[in-house]
Amino acid sequence: MKRVILLALAIALCQAQTRAQNPNIGTAGAQFLKIPVGPRAAAMAGAFVSSTDDASSLFWNPAGSVGVKSGALFAAHTDWWETIKLNHAAFVESFEDIGSFGVSVTVLSMGEMEVTTEDQPEGTGQSFDAQDVMIGLSYARRLTNEFSVGITAKYVQQRIWNESASGIAFDIGTQYRIGFRDLTIGMSMMNFGGNMTYAGSDLGVKYAVDPTNAGVRLAPANLAPDDYPLPLHFQVGISMSPYTSESFSMLLALDVAHPNDNQEEVNVGTELTILRQFFLRGGYRFGYDIEKATFGAGVALPLGGLNLTVDYAYAMYDLLPNISRISVGMTF
Repeated sequence: MKRVILLALAIALCQAQTRAQNPNIGTAGAQFLKIPVGPRAAAMAGAFVSSTDDASSLFWNPAGSVGVKSGALFAAHTDWWETIKLNHAAFVESFEDIGSFGVSVTVLSMGEMEVTTEDQPEGTGQSFDAQDVMIGLSYARRLTNEFSVGITAKYVQQRIWNESASGIAFDIGTQYRIGFRDLTIGMSMMNFGGNMTYAGSDLGVKYAVDPTNAGVRLAPANLAPDDYPLPLHFQVGISMSPYTSESFSMLLALDVAHPNDNQEEVNVGTELTILRQFFLRGGYRFGYDIEKATFGAGVALPLGGLNLTVDYAYAMYDLLPNISRISVGMTF
């Protein structure tokens, strides 16, 4: 077992040090699908595909939703930069001998901006906004006591003013619990789908067939935007609890991620549980351009037959403002 852990650490460190330049950097769209959802996972720097076991699993690894014993609700909010907001909600219901079913929604929105043109650089009096939406349906099941698998079908839409693009994507994930000190190996492949293309009324233009002849009528035409791929993301991770007692436990996690539009990335995170009610978390991201250290805390509050959790995360960035996340979860 020690050899397995050491091998995983060695592979992760080697990838972090020798990653090659990806020729597809910056080529994928729908980037909101890559923004980490949930303070618990974000505080652990995204090292979460093997340890996720609540309703937020629908974002990180749908196989983890089998950890929901009955039902779970989850809602998270992130103040992104400037006026951009990210909101996510998820619901999971588990049935014995059938599996876990889930639905999730992610909305990225921004405040209105004034429309400007070359002829009216100070503004036309109109305003526009932009919004990205993801709606997902998930199913997960334990194939054995140790191995679980999950899949999510997602509808993705991006809109800016009167132009929009939409498509279908899929996530698939697995978790394998070895049993030694909660040692778990997880894998997820996210956002597998076809290309998307913008279309809308603002792409219609008038084209001068002969600019030198003022008497020639303008011909109607449409601008043809290029299509773009979704941000396909493959992530594999390992986690374990080196120490567990009634009053204190520690979780360690390490993930290696391979996106189709960037370099390989390594996430390392930890979670300390105190009296099974209070949580302290931290992590670090290797291979990212601007995001580095992450921190967070949480509390679990029993309420009759319900269990309420409140989590907070703080991510530190270079050059850009730091980011705060908050979430509320409920199991029943």
